[in-house]
Amino acid sequence: MESSSTTRRQATRQKLYEAAVTLIAEKGFSATTVDEIAERAGVAKGTVYYNFKSKTELFEELLRHGVGLLTASLRSAAEETEGRGGTRVQALDAMIRAGLVFIDRYPAFTQLYVAELWRTNRAWQSTLLVVRQEAVAVVEEVLREGVKNGELSEEIDIQLTAAALVGMVLVAALDWQAFQPERSIDDVHSALSLLLHGRVSGR
Repeated sequence: MESSSTTRRQATRQKLYEAAVTLIAEKGFSATTVDEIAERAGVAKGTVYYNFKSKTELFEELLRHGVGLLTASLRSAAEETEGRGGTRVQALDAMIRAGLVFIDRYPAFTQLYVAELWRTNRAWQSTLLVVRQEAVAVVEEVLREGVKNGELSEEIDIQLTAAALVGMVLVAALDWQAFQPERSIDDVHSALSLLLHGRVSGR
């Protein structure tokens, strides 16, 4: 059982993550100060440095935390589908929806994550690559199982297909939120589901 001090520290870190992600999404990493993060989180500046050695470390841990939540939600969707006796394609479909739900819940983090994927020479580049691969690996695993049991073609490139599926969800969801916010999550999921099932050509 976790101690009350551990629980408090986790709660404080969560507040710092939430403050940092909204500020950095609004202003950028360089323009965001530790003072601003502390003020937005409602804590003393010293609390930030008690939990993280630097602003860079805070951002690295924010990336680990956020992508960790996404990875867990994808894995949970796949496992729940398997538990119901569903197919691997159904598991991928459930993972698409889980990804959309995550992005809808954490839009600022998603914007930040996608932006950072395209930047180079960042101190946290290696961390970003590791956590990205952890998320993509969950999709790769389901694809491999689908190929193994004959549901999916042996011709597919598993690495590229997994990356394409994750990228499709990220970009479609950001487009949905920025340009088509009136659409429901069901609308977006249905459109991506058609792509997954290869029913776009009309054949």
